[in-house]
Amino acid sequence: MAAAEGKGELEREDVKERARLRLTEFDVGNKFSLLPLPKASVLLPLLVREGKLHLLLTVRSMQLRRSPGEVCFPGGKSEETDKDEIDTALREAKEEVGLQPEKMNHLVTPVVGFIEDTFQATPNPAEVSHVFVVPLEYFVKPLHYKALPFKTSSGYLSRMHCFTYNNREHQMSFRIWGLTAHFAVFLALVIFGKRPTFEVDYDLDNLVSSSENNFLNLYASMYEKKKSNL
Repeated sequence: MAAAEGKGELEREDVKERARLRLTEFDVGNKFSLLPLPKASVLLPLLVREGKLHLLLTVRSMQLRRSPGEVCFPGGKSEETDKDEIDTALREAKEEVGLQPEKMNHLVTPVVGFIEDTFQATPNPAEVSHVFVVPLEYFVKPLHYKALPFKTSSGYLSRMHCFTYNNREHQMSFRIWGLTAHFAVFLALVIFGKRPTFEVDYDLDNLVSSSENNFLNLYASMYEKKKSNL
């Protein structure tokens, strides 16, 4: 029994280490932090279950004024006491689901962190109604997916990913879309390095440069619209 547990721990660490190496290759750090936009951060918590990476997600409380009942990552606006984007993401995760530290027109920074597979969430009911996990691979090879074309308020044309995930534990279906789906897809592309079963707005052979170009085009279109409204 002890040998089996030891082997399982080694396998978990191997999965984590391979993911860490991929993430390090794609880490842009604070490259865009000086852009003059309000700041927010979200935590993308990864854990290993049954030898596979899973992503922890939350459902916003129906009591909230903004986007009630929508699936999201723990996160929110930065506060003056936050040292950096990582501090913001960890603080929000602690406030929302009890995870201890170890969106349009905002510069939202995704912060990836690994958590133990034994983590038991304690949702703050004022902010979070459900906490659930999804295999990360679902965001490159989904069972239920559709693309929604959309135009931002600044006129930038893109597509919005929309996933439906049937969760056995909660016996519920969760709709994952918008910025949350965007971050989940990009994280899966980075870690797995393989083509998804649906179209994405990136050159998959040059993922970092094409994603940065997309972001800068979006920022430029927002900036131009803002100037034209002055």
